[in-house]
Amino acid sequence: MPSTTSRPSTASSTNPARDSRSIDLEKLSSSQLGGPPNTQPPNDGGDVDLEKQKQDLPTRPTTLLSQTRSHRSIAGGDGYTIFPADAGDGDTAPHDYVVTWEGGDSDPLNPRSMSKLRRWVIVIIVSSSSLSVTCASSLYTTTYSQMIPRFHTSREIATLGLSLFVAGLGLGPMVLSPLSEFYGRRPIYIYSFLFFLIWLIPCAVAPNIATMLVGRFLSGLSGSAFLSVAGGTVGDIFAKQDFPFIGPEVGPLIGGFITQYTTWRWSFYVLLIWAGVQLGAIFFLVPETYHPVLLRQKAQRLRKETRNEAWKAPIENLSRSIPKTILWSCIRPFQLLFFEPMCLNLCMLSAILLGILYLFFGAFPLVFQNNHGFSIAQTGLTFLGMFVGMVLGILSDPLWRRNYARLVRQREAHGGEPGGSEPEYRLPPTIVGAFVVPIALFGFGWTTYPWRHLGLLGRLYVPRRLRQSVTHVQYPVYAASALAANSFARSSFAAAFPLFGVQMYNNLGYQWATSLLAFLALAMAPFPILFYRYGKRLRGNSRFASSTTG
Repeated sequence: MPSTTSRPSTASSTNPARDSRSIDLEKLSSSQLGGPPNTQPPNDGGDVDLEKQKQDLPTRPTTLLSQTRSHRSIAGGDGYTIFPADAGDGDTAPHDYVVTWEGGDSDPLNPRSMSKLRRWVIVIIVSSSSLSVTCASSLYTTTYSQMIPRFHTSREIATLGLSLFVAGLGLGPMVLSPLSEFYGRRPIYIYSFLFFLIWLIPCAVAPNIATMLVGRFLSGLSGSAFLSVAGGTVGDIFAKQDFPFIGPEVGPLIGGFITQYTTWRWSFYVLLIWAGVQLGAIFFLVPETYHPVLLRQKAQRLRKETRNEAWKAPIENLSRSIPKTILWSCIRPFQLLFFEPMCLNLCMLSAILLGILYLFFGAFPLVFQNNHGFSIAQTGLTFLGMFVGMVLGILSDPLWRRNYARLVRQREAHGGEPGGSEPEYRLPPTIVGAFVVPIALFGFGWTTYPWRHLGLLGRLYVPRRLRQSVTHVQYPVYAASALAANSFARSSFAAAFPLFGVQMYNNLGYQWATSLLAFLALAMAPFPILFYRYGKRLRGNSRFASSTTG
C-alpha cells in the first residue's frame, strides 16, 4: 500500500502529540479498515471491530473517533473562500476517517512541498496574468482620442467603457469566486481567463460604441474571478502574502505608445496576445493548489485504494450548497458595510483612493496635454509617478513589520500573553498613508499651472495596505466578506469617479478640482487614528468582529 495512505489524521503531522496517536493503515487488515466496496462509515456508537481495535492499541490513549470528531477545517487565502468562515455549526457532518496532510508541508501532495523554482514560476504566471487584467482596465483610457471620432460618440459615453469594466471587477468576486470553494482554483483560472480573452475580441473589432461597452463589462466580470482567487495561490504555496495593485498605473504607460504609433485597436490586439500567452502558461504550468480540493482528491484515491468509503476530506464534510454559498457571499459584505463602522470607514477611505486613481485617467491628459503639450505617449509616462509611489510603499513594508513587532513586545511587557496582539496594531501604515494622500494631492493640484514644472511629489500619492487593514483590523473570521465589501466599495467609487472627473476639472479648474479631492481625503484621514485608539471598544459591541487577530 502506498505510503501516502499510511494513516488517518485530523491535523498536520507536524504535531508530534497527534502523530503518536495516529493509527497506521498498514498495521490494520483490509477486513478491519478496507472492508468490501461501498462500506459505510461506522455509526456514532462505533462498531465491535473498531472497539476491538482500540482495545488492541493501549499505547494510543486517544481514540480515532475522538480525534476526528473534534476536527475543524480552515482553509482559504484568496479573501473570498475561507472555511468555515461563513459556515454555521451545522454545516459539517462528522466522519471517522478525515484526510489531511501527512508531515505537514512535506507531504508530496502538498503544494508547499514543490521546489522553490516551480513555486516561483507559478507566482510569476499568476501575478503577470493578474497584471494583464488590471492593465486592461486603464489601457482603454488611451484610446479616447481616436475612438470617440471613430464612433461619433461623446467623452462621457466613451468613459462608460472604463466604468463598466471596473464595475465588473467589483461585482464578479461575490458571485463567481465562491465557486472556487467547490471546484478549486485551477478551473477558475482557466475558465475566467478564457472568457476574459473571448470578451476582448468584440472590443478589438467593435463596429460601434455599444459593442465596446458590452464587451468591456463582460471582460471585467470574467477577469474579476481570476483576480479574486489569484492571491490565494500565493498563500497556498508560500506564507501568506499581499500583492500590490499596480496594473492601473501600467496601462496608460503601455497604451499611450501603442495608440500614438499605431491605432487604438492595437491596444486590444496587444491585450489579446498577452492574454493568450498567459492562458497557455496557466493551462500547462499552473496546477491546482487549493488545499481543500487537493485533500478531496487524496481522499478519493484513498477510498479507491482501501475500498473504504469512510475516508473523507474536510471539504466533503460540508453540507452547504453552491447557491447558499453564493447567497451569503452577496449578503454578508453589505451587512459589514451597514452595521460595522470600522469596516465602512476603512472601506470608504480605500474606495476614495481608488476612485481618485481612476479619475486621474481623465484628469492627467487634461493637465499635461493642455498645459504642457504632452503627446499621448508622454502623458502615459506621467503615471510613473504613482507607480514609484506604489514601489516606495512596498519598500516601507519592513519598517511597518518592525513597528508591529514593537507593539507586540509592549503588549507582552504589560502582561499580555506571549505572541499575542491587537488588531489595531495593523493600522499605523494606514494612519500615515491617510495623511500623505491629501498632502500629495494638494502638491499636485497647485503645481498644475502651465508655467510650473510638475514635481514628482504631487503624484506619489497611493499608499498600500489600506485593503489589508480592513481584514486584519477586526474580521479574521469574516475576512472573505470583509474583502468582498472592500472590493465592492472600491470598485463602485472607481467606476463612478471617472464619469464626473473631466467635467469637474473643466468647471472648477485644475487647482481647485484637485484640492476638492484632497479635502475629501483629508476628511477621512482621522478615522484610522480613532479606530487605533477606540477600536477595541468598538469591537466589543460588534456582532462580527473577533477580539484578537494574528
